[in-house]
Amino acid sequence: MTIDEYYIVYPEGESQEIQAPLGIDELVDLNGSALALPLPSPRTIAYRVVKIRHTEERGTHAVFHYVELVPARELAAYCR
Repeated sequence: MTIDEYYIVYPEGESQEIQAPLGIDELVDLNGSALALPLPSPRTIAYRVVKIRHTEERGTHAVFHYVELVPARELAAYCR
């Protein structure tokens, strides 16, 4: 039996476990949840998944999603 674990890794190097896997270029909030588009404001704190790394150890499959902060000027394209 294998247990799947998913993590988000912030630019500072800190990591947090999340509930579900993410895709490359997906926009997420501070907790790793996918953001619904269009965004209400370009002043939203959002991260973009830029790298995904898989590791396997005895009985555990871990997926690490590395993110970068998206600047407000870029988020303007995702707003109403």
